[in-house]
Amino acid sequence: MIAARVGVFGLLGSGNLGNDGSLEAVLGYLRAEHPEAVVDALCGGPETVTARYGIPATRLHWYRAEYRTASRAGAIAAKGLGKLVDVFRTAAWVRRHDVVIVPGMGVLEATLPLRPWGFPYALFLLCASGRLFGTRVALVGVGAAPIGQRSTRALVRWSARLAAYRSYRDALSRDAIRDMGVDAGHDEVYPDLAFALPMPRSIVFSEQAEPTEHSGPRGPVCVGVMAFHGGNDDRARAEEIHRRYLDGTTRFVRSLAWDGRPVRLLIGDDVDRPVVAAILDAVDSPLVTAAEAASLADLMKETAAAESVVATRYHNLVCALKAGTPTLALSYAAKSDALMDRMGLGAYCHPAREVDADRLLDQFQALERRSVELRRTLAERNLVAARQLQDQFAELTAALFPATGHGRAHTRTHTHTRQEIP
Repeated sequence: MIAARVGVFGLLGSGNLGNDGSLEAVLGYLRAEHPEAVVDALCGGPETVTARYGIPATRLHWYRAEYRTASRAGAIAAKGLGKLVDVFRTAAWVRRHDVVIVPGMGVLEATLPLRPWGFPYALFLLCASGRLFGTRVALVGVGAAPIGQRSTRALVRWSARLAAYRSYRDALSRDAIRDMGVDAGHDEVYPDLAFALPMPRSIVFSEQAEPTEHSGPRGPVCVGVMAFHGGNDDRARAEEIHRRYLDGTTRFVRSLAWDGRPVRLLIGDDVDRPVVAAILDAVDSPLVTAAEAASLADLMKETAAAESVVATRYHNLVCALKAGTPTLALSYAAKSDALMDRMGLGAYCHPAREVDADRLLDQFQALERRSVELRRTLAERNLVAARQLQDQFAELTAALFPATGHGRAHTRTHTHTRQEIP
């Protein structure tokens, strides 16, 4: 049998822990179910991907400063030339593969500031090249959301249409793609790919322990922060939104420290580090420290060791929920609300655009009062998520590797309703 040539594509190895966690989940699936596959990447941080995951990797864009604002004539010309060069680079890379997988990530949304000729254009080139050369492009467990900007929406719509396979991390994503005019009638919804990651060995047994009523001093709190400036349609108010978010989050952290609670500040992307520094400087307490998390496994360890979590970035929420720790979301998009609802904590969301420290503290205290009950709920929901992701990978094998003859790829049940949890 000839080994399948499989490519993985996206802003991987670029400092976003959630994106890299999705890649890790897909690589785990490929190594377990298709060990004969020859895998490489077209990604944002090829050196990091090769060093961390042991696969060859190529830079996503010819122009290295693609995601920096170009103001000088030379930079603008170089960026424009890069768009043309990337047409041929992407096509040549896609042509060498039988299958290309886009692992998770919010590749069909613009809930954070996004220019159409950045990643949306790169994704369109990928999907168009796949259709041209007969390479199956799979958007696996991706996020989508309504997009106001016409050019970005058009690129996302055509990317989705040209892909050979699509699945989503929540029903809202499938609905958004359908509303853009894409036939999503056969597309499925599964939990986020990060729920398929193995738990770090150090917390497997504590995760399975029976929750007990709290006694003694309250434990540490993890607070996941974000360089949040609103979404794609909030550019005019970006600094105002960021100041309100930072001020409210800082006041909340200060209240915890005044109450004697140890606080661990978490990030999900390298761009969040200045927010951590600003909070540490403003609160100035030995009880408030920063975690150096380099992966989702590190985030799971941090959140598993906490009594409660308050977090903004989507994959900080995923890690805390997978670790079974009662969690409150500083929600910046509908995907966070959907995730919390799926895991049984839909009542514990607070708007990231309008952080009210006093109200947030009230919600947090209500969360902690139900800690034992919520830990049991999370244990049950995590078991369901694990089973659903087994279905996801079986479906992926059937769609992308039909010649492998894996019998378990045809054991799927409950079509179109895997996102529902009783």
